[in-house]
Formats: sequence, C-alpha cells, structure tokens
Amino acid sequence: MHYRHHDSPIGPLFIAGDESGLQLLLMELDSRPWRIEAGWQPASRELDAVCRQLDEYFAGKRRQFELRLAPRGTAFQQAVWQALQAIPYGRTCSYSELAGVIGKPQAVRAVGTANGANPISIIVPCHRLIGRDGSLTGYAGGLPRKQQLLELEGVLQPVQARLPW
Repeated sequence: MHYRHHDSPIGPLFIAGDESGLQLLLMELDSRPWRIEAGWQPASRELDAVCRQLDEYFAGKRRQFELRLAPRGTAFQQAVWQALQAIPYGRTCSYSELAGVIGKPQAVRAVGTANGANPISIIVPCHRLIGRDGSLTGYAGGLPRKQQLLELEGVLQPVQARLPW
C-alpha cells in the first residue's frame, strides 16, 4: 500500500491505495484515524492521478473522477458506496431516497452508518447525502466541510453571498 498527504482547500487529506485501486481518502479531523500500517510505503508517483483529479475538482474543472476504487467494506456498505457514486455533481439525495435506490427502503439508519464509514471521501461523494428536509446532517469531516463541498458544486450558495450587504 502506498500513501501520501495532500493539501486541499478543505484541509490536509490522507490518501492510500495499491495496485487494486484507491482505498482511503480521509480528511484531517475525520473521525477515523490516519493509520499507517506496517509495510506501507510513501507514494512517489503512485497516487499522482488522485491528487491531480482532486486539484481539478477543487478548481471547478472536474465533475467526475476517473479512478480505480477499492474501498473495503461489507456487501451492504459496498452497495451504499456504489449508489453514492451515482449521485451527480451538483445534486443531492436524502438518506431515505438512497435506501430506496439500493432496494432497502427501511434501512435508512443503516445507510447513514455506511455513509459515515465511507473510506474514500469526496470521490465517493458522501457529502451529497442530506436529510429528507434538505438539512445538512452528519459528515465525518465536519459539517463546515460538507457545506464547503456543496457550495463548490453549486448546491448551496456561499455563506458570504447570503449576507445583507
């Protein structure tokens, strides 16, 4: 496994992957710790495409990522993460809508739990999942980052634009 840190407009990111694909993209302050396992190697060029595509995304020049992903999780988590990837840039979906999409309409809380366990933030766009009433709820990187990502994608107006002056 190769890993690297990458600076972004929402703070430092920790990225890890191997020949099977990208396995981790975590944010600083993420509820999951950045653990470098025995045998992991600092990336030289192995994760350059991930960093380049992230930079393009943050610059507003990329709406879809073209990367091989290899997140580890249960079959249910994999189904949720796959469905998240189908939510288009600039759009959102409620937890209950996503539960319906994966054919488990009663599993709204389980969808939320799987969403929170997403190991590849941003690229598997868990920030696009919102409450049924449109509220921003739960985000491992913190709600301010979720809001910032949704502002970047044009889903929300930047806070500054809503001020009366």
